[in-house]
Amino acid sequence: MSDFHYDVDSDGVAVITWDAPDKSMNTLTREAMELVDGFLDKALADEAVKGIVITSGKKDFAGGMDLNVLARIREESGDQPAQALFDFTMNGHRVLRKLERAGLDPKTNKGGKPVACAIPGTSAGIGTEIALACHRRFMADAPKARIGLPEIMVGLFPGAGGTTRYSRMVGAMAASPVLLEGKMMDPKAARSASLVDEVVAPDELMAKAKEWVLSAKDADIVKPWDQKGWKMPGGAPYHPQGFMTFVGASAMVNGKTQGVYPAAKALLSAVYEGALVPFDTALRIEARYFVGVLMNPSSSAMIRSLFLNKTALEKGANRPEAPDQTVRKVGVLGAGMMGAGIAYVSANAGIDVVLIDQKQEAADTGKAHAEGILDKGIKRKKVTEEKKAEVLGRINATTEYEALSDCDLIVEAVFEDTGVKAEVTKAALAKAPSDVIFATNTSTLPITELAKAADTPDQFIGIHFFSPVDKMNLVEIIKGRQTGDRAVAKALDFVRQIRKTPIVVNDARFFYANRCIIPYINEGVRMVKEGVTPALIENAAKQVGMPLGPLQLVDETSIELGVKIAKATRAAMGDAYPDEAVDEVLFWMADEGRLGRKSNAGFYAYDEAGKRVELWPGLAERYAPLDDQPAVTDVQHRLLFAQVLEAVRALEDGVLEDIREGDVGAILGWGFAPWSGGPFGWLDILGAQRAVDLCDGLAAAHGPRFTAPDLLREMARKGETFYGRFGTGQDAAAA
Repeated sequence: MSDFHYDVDSDGVAVITWDAPDKSMNTLTREAMELVDGFLDKALADEAVKGIVITSGKKDFAGGMDLNVLARIREESGDQPAQALFDFTMNGHRVLRKLERAGLDPKTNKGGKPVACAIPGTSAGIGTEIALACHRRFMADAPKARIGLPEIMVGLFPGAGGTTRYSRMVGAMAASPVLLEGKMMDPKAARSASLVDEVVAPDELMAKAKEWVLSAKDADIVKPWDQKGWKMPGGAPYHPQGFMTFVGASAMVNGKTQGVYPAAKALLSAVYEGALVPFDTALRIEARYFVGVLMNPSSSAMIRSLFLNKTALEKGANRPEAPDQTVRKVGVLGAGMMGAGIAYVSANAGIDVVLIDQKQEAADTGKAHAEGILDKGIKRKKVTEEKKAEVLGRINATTEYEALSDCDLIVEAVFEDTGVKAEVTKAALAKAPSDVIFATNTSTLPITELAKAADTPDQFIGIHFFSPVDKMNLVEIIKGRQTGDRAVAKALDFVRQIRKTPIVVNDARFFYANRCIIPYINEGVRMVKEGVTPALIENAAKQVGMPLGPLQLVDETSIELGVKIAKATRAAMGDAYPDEAVDEVLFWMADEGRLGRKSNAGFYAYDEAGKRVELWPGLAERYAPLDDQPAVTDVQHRLLFAQVLEAVRALEDGVLEDIREGDVGAILGWGFAPWSGGPFGWLDILGAQRAVDLCDGLAAAHGPRFTAPDLLREMARKGETFYGRFGTGQDAAAA
């Protein structure tokens, strides 16, 4: 079966329908592009055809390019991958340019056939780029429909002409939010942004598109840049106004990306240089920059982790064999911030919720948390009053454990204390069905130990949500020693229902995410004690792609919490405890009453409104800055290796079973330098031998915590990559 179908109606309108078989969303393949090319030739050569409508046979229009196509092109190209990718990209430009010109005479700009795009639902990436090449875009006013160019979010930029076309349509400044932020817009916002021309009722979509095609004149189908005297909106780069636009855009891009994301810089360069030349030359420039990004290992790693790996995990790549475990009713124990957040995301996904707390007032407050989130959505016009009522109607806030009698999943989210959790677990299971799956939401407590409170440990599992629950996409699922396959399947199916990304790890101290992020924080605090300037620590972290410096992160999560974790870890590890130097700083800060943002005092100083003002000057008074400060790269290596070596050890120890989960979990869980593709992606970019050499230097200078794990040394000897050995057969260069 073909991805595209061709039909001519009785009025002479050729309809090219995109409907990829066996796929819920259309994605473009090489074969599909050849079909489009042939259908365009057929329509333009047929005198009976008056115009063309491109549409979708599915509820949505398109989800973008099948990125596996790019990987295959590289594999097939031998030692000339850049040339192969450039030729492929330029062929795409040729086809869309054919669609755009649609038979117009090159001298008179007359005699062409109008092409409309009828977009029934969501359109992203190449789908939107195809639409931009059409002469008029109609979009259905469907509630969940969105349109945009989100390629920047996975380390690319619109490379099928979307960058050049859209920036010339609206100007560089107006194009920035769409191109550089990857925003997906609802139909009306998209019309305001000129991504679409008309928003119509879904049942009128095709009729309106055909009506326009049959009435369009020559002037309606000539793109502005193909007309004489065209000038770029907002000014070209050599125009005073345009010059200032590009200066500002460059500053904005480098300010937001810190220079570590190649796609953003390449996009801006393509727009700038493309604006200085004719349109067809601009497409070649765009193609060159696009291929440059594809050849950059950073972008390849981002595509792999943020698209291929993430998608695979969300589709259940590591789900054990078990019957469907769709959750019908979930019980949430504890109506604090975590429990209330879990209740909200569950109800919002259509799951009935029993929200239990000791006091009715507390349970009601937890439900009110969901109401507050929905009210914010109403203000932003993303939620209707009907939707709010529907979601709140699914949450039963109560103190009665009897309400759990028909729940098929229970998520406990009470105070982080083994005794308290055990008491609540027993009380809940006494009233719940015998086959209920019981999940504990914890970030540090051992699952195997907590499972002792249940008579059926095979039905007991850990589910670690990240805060705030409604915004954080990652969920860490933790298997205890006796956790069974049905419990794992239940947790994975639940996470899929609430539209989040799961990783599955085995039980160990701090699991995976906290195991890696705590050393990052500790390394930053340790450097403060050594006399490294706090501003150098924080800015080095941000310039290597971390969203927050380690000192800001500990302020946000609470210094008080850091002290509690340190005391518990020291008690458990005894003489093997490695972080006395860190404790000295944290305990002193806590004694000074500087507990982080919660107390408006921490490593940073805050104003009365709680706004972060500056790094606290008292740090320099207590820990005098070194006269000879380390190089930025030295600080960055310490901060990154503190995290990635723990990721490798987690793989060695069997806590991680799949490096894809290690990379996706790191990026989504604590923001590990997304440009790198994650800890294993970064090590593959760096190379195992280079990583070992850096570890040896760090260990000699700073201690055994930087000793390269045996696995990494073995891989260096063998010249292996993590994705070559443990992945899907793709190395770090494959998209």
